[in-house]
Amino acid sequence: MTNAYAAAGVDIEAADRAIDLMKEWVEKARRPEMMGGLGGFAGLFDASALTAYRRPLLATSTDGVGTKVAIAQRMDVHDTIGFDLVGMVVDDLVVCGAEPLFMTDYIATGKVVPERIAAIVKGIAEACVEAGTALVGGETAEHPGLLAPDEYDVAGATTGVVEADQLLGAHLVRPGDVVVAMASSGLHSNGYSLVRHVLLNQDGPGRMGLEEHVEEFGRTLGEELLTPTRIYAKACLKVARETGLAGTHAMSHVTGGGLAANLERVMPPELTATVERGTWTPAPVFDLVRRVGDVPQPDLEATLNMGVGMVALTAASAADQVIALLEEQGIAAWVAGAVTAAEEGLEGKVRLVGQHPGW
Repeated sequence: MTNAYAAAGVDIEAADRAIDLMKEWVEKARRPEMMGGLGGFAGLFDASALTAYRRPLLATSTDGVGTKVAIAQRMDVHDTIGFDLVGMVVDDLVVCGAEPLFMTDYIATGKVVPERIAAIVKGIAEACVEAGTALVGGETAEHPGLLAPDEYDVAGATTGVVEADQLLGAHLVRPGDVVVAMASSGLHSNGYSLVRHVLLNQDGPGRMGLEEHVEEFGRTLGEELLTPTRIYAKACLKVARETGLAGTHAMSHVTGGGLAANLERVMPPELTATVERGTWTPAPVFDLVRRVGDVPQPDLEATLNMGVGMVALTAASAADQVIALLEEQGIAAWVAGAVTAAEEGLEGKVRLVGQHPGW
C-alpha cells in the first residue's frame, strides 16, 4: 500500500522525516498551558487558566499569506514566510485586546521536501515565540497533480482571550481621539498580486529580476519583497494593558484594503477620522511600485499598507504614553490624525488628506 501511494506521488516517509526535522522548532514555541507534543490528532491547551478571568471572551482568527509565497518559492527561501503567516492571524486578533494563546498551521505542497517543510515551520515557530503564542499543532498535506513539486501554500488559525470588560472596539471611540500610526516593516503580506504584476511579470511594466540590486533598498529586490511581516501582538497588548480603556479605545490591523478601509472597520457611524499623509514618508518599495507601474495613489492606498501596519485610536492625553510604549518595543509610532464628529456623507469614514513628503 505504501509503495502504491508513493507511485501516486505521496511520500509518507518524507512526511515523517519532515516531522522529525520540525520538532526542534515546535518545541521552542510552547507556553506552559500547552500539553503533549507533535503526533496527536489534536493539539491540547490547558484551559484552566481561563478561570482567572471574570468573563473570558474567546477570539479566533484565520488567514494565509497570499501570493507572497510565490516570491519565497522563486528565491528558494522558506524560513521567513512563517512570520507573515503568524503576523496575519495574531495581529487580527490583538486589535480587540485579545491575547493570542495558541495557533495551528496548515501547509499544502506538491511534494514534501522535508528540509523545506522544516524551514517553513521554523519561521512559524520563531514568529509564535515573538507573538507569545503556542504552536500546538498543524498539518502538512501532499497534493501531487494539484500543486507542482516546488509549490506550496500555507494557512493558519489562532485562538485568544480577552476579558469582556476590556474589549477594544468602535464602541469606545470618541471625538477628540487621535490616530496613532505604527510603522510597517514593508509590504507585509498584502498586495503581492499587484506588486508581482508591476515589477516581475513579463507583461508588466517593470520586468525586474528578484536578484537585481536596488539602490534605494540597499539590497536585492527579492530580499526586499521577502521582508517578514512585523508582529505587533506583544507591543499592542502592552499598550492596551498599561493605558487601559481610558487611554486605548480601538486598534486596526492594516491588511488587504489598505489603511482607510481597515480603519473604517473600527469607526462608529457618527464619527470620522482624518489621517494626514504628511506625517510620514512611505518606504521606497511603495514609491517603486507607484513609479514603475504608474499606479494611481488611490489604487496604491486601497491595496498596500503604505508604511502603516497597525493603528491605535487613543485618547489624546494618552498618545505620548502609547508612542513611548511602542518605541520601547522597537516600533516607530506617531500621531497621524484625529477623530471628529462626522460631516454629512462622511459617517464612519476615514479621509486621507495632504501628501507624503517627497511625493
